[in-house]
Amino acid sequence: MTERVISAGDVKLWSQGFGDPADPALLMIAGGNLSAYGWPDEFVQRLAAAGLFVIRYDHRDTGRSTCRDYQKYPYTYDDMAADATAVLDGWDIAAAHVVGMSMGMSLAQVMVLNHPDRVRSLTLMLGGALDTDFDAAIEAAFRGEPLVNGLPVPTPRFLEMLAAVQQPAKDRESMLAKQVGKWRLLNGDGIPFDEQEYRRWEERAMDHAGTWEEPVTHYQVGLPPLSRGAELRDVKVPTLVIQAPYDPAAPPPHGRHLADLIPGARLAEIPGMGHALPSSVHGPLAELIIAHTLTA
Repeated sequence: MTERVISAGDVKLWSQGFGDPADPALLMIAGGNLSAYGWPDEFVQRLAAAGLFVIRYDHRDTGRSTCRDYQKYPYTYDDMAADATAVLDGWDIAAAHVVGMSMGMSLAQVMVLNHPDRVRSLTLMLGGALDTDFDAAIEAAFRGEPLVNGLPVPTPRFLEMLAAVQQPAKDRESMLAKQVGKWRLLNGDGIPFDEQEYRRWEERAMDHAGTWEEPVTHYQVGLPPLSRGAELRDVKVPTLVIQAPYDPAAPPPHGRHLADLIPGARLAEIPGMGHALPSSVHGPLAELIIAHTLTA
């Protein structure tokens, strides 16, 4: 593996490549407030071993990328999608297969709309379509209302997670406990939760960032306009949408709704999966991504 720090305007983005640069490039876009290590090492290495050149990177305000006061240096999803293209530029890649998770799923949608020539295929998972107002959905869930625009709102388990992450942590150990507790809730009930596995991944992310404090800046970034959802009907790249049946943030049929918006998109489901990447889903998830990208 190799590392590069890439300039995106006045922002520096830390990135890492796995595998043979001559193989098809696969750009991994992590979820909100997650660094590159939101994609576990074991999972990334599995993809690279299958013949993909895998790139993961730290979003701005996470990990080793530029971190600063959002009120003084605000940005949008458009800016963060441009960050993704800057990462490709930094690795001399004209176009890549793109995988987006959670907030990264929204960013991948914005990326293909704003920079269609940079995307060879899309894999979208653990989130919803750009025409869905998740801020409104969370508010509806707190009020006990079941639907927003006909789609289910986040579950009580997700609301419990939101309340838990607002509790302060005074040191590394208490932050580790808080983060492991967060992932326990996001993991859902479909797959047994491995506390030590998540603790190891959180420790790795903290060591990488050089701090135990949790990034929170992305909570302040406004969602893209809902009108952008209609633009998804013009997407021309092969698209795979992965629905997690136990996802507390975007329960089924959010994945089906997104797949119906993108012409020719295929929907797949991983049994037991929630809003997380435990090692028990690495195999089936990697198989789906590998088959999709290498045949796109």
